[in-house]
Amino acid sequence: MINESKSYTSGQESVTNSTWLIYILKEWIGMVYHCPDYVGYFLCVSLIILFFPHLLWFIICVFCNICLHIYKRKNGLDDDFSNKLWDNGRLMVSRIISMYGKLWHGYEVHGIEKIAEGPALIVYYHGATSVDYHFFVCNLYIQTGRVSYSVVERALRLIPGLQLYLKLLTAVYGGREQCVEILKKGNLLGVAPGGARESFFSDENYGILWGNRKGFAQVAIDAKVPIIPLFTQNIREGCRTLGTTWFIRWLNERFQLPLAPVYGGFPVKLRTYIGDPIPYDPNITVTELVEKTKIAIEALRDRHQKLPGNILKALLERFDKHQKDD
Repeated sequence: MINESKSYTSGQESVTNSTWLIYILKEWIGMVYHCPDYVGYFLCVSLIILFFPHLLWFIICVFCNICLHIYKRKNGLDDDFSNKLWDNGRLMVSRIISMYGKLWHGYEVHGIEKIAEGPALIVYYHGATSVDYHFFVCNLYIQTGRVSYSVVERALRLIPGLQLYLKLLTAVYGGREQCVEILKKGNLLGVAPGGARESFFSDENYGILWGNRKGFAQVAIDAKVPIIPLFTQNIREGCRTLGTTWFIRWLNERFQLPLAPVYGGFPVKLRTYIGDPIPYDPNITVTELVEKTKIAIEALRDRHQKLPGNILKALLERFDKHQKDD
């Protein structure tokens, strides 16, 4: 902390030529006052590049939440999201999110015609963030009018300013029984079996980290629905984590904390590819279905993702007009 009684006028560098943020950064990292100002500016620019896109995404989600509250009050709606009057609000939010995806990432979705009428379980690879899945859900609604329920981390319920947004995009916090019920009613449901572990500890080689998680396969079998694999090109280049560093791995092993710092938000090219559905088979076992789904997502990855991923190449793909075949 900066001591308020400290004099800034005697024998010390004046801060009048530097912003308060630069001064605090210098204090924080213990820099001597005669350190050139350009170092402080470099630190500021670096922090903005690494963390501002995350803040921007959060601001957009909060903005959508505010718009929904205004829409809700203007139309006298309650939280019954089956009410058709909510459709315009859902479309409004979908267009805002879709516009952000198009402007910042040149987002595209390929193979949406593979999602046939009727229920299905959508299984996707979880990048450092799931922003690509948000883009997919919104584009799906814009193009087909279909709503996809989404299994999300329970911790998201604690984040203020997002609750109406999450409810309208049909976030699911429940367990296996709720998921089966949603599918039996004819809905789509999206899930990332790797969850937080895959998000934090996978890397630019896009390894699938599902561990022993088989619940999604049991849900598909119980609900008698097909599984649709989904993979987004360059999602690991958009955001990176420090989960592969020895210190973060040590913390995770020592305290069992599935947590790692995330940085980036780079405007890389993002393309979501939808694979061929894996049809319901009454004779398949849970273990076999898990392996079959994993192979399908790895096939999408190997076909559409250059390994290992490279941030610069992913950025340059924004200017590449020759996209890969579906």
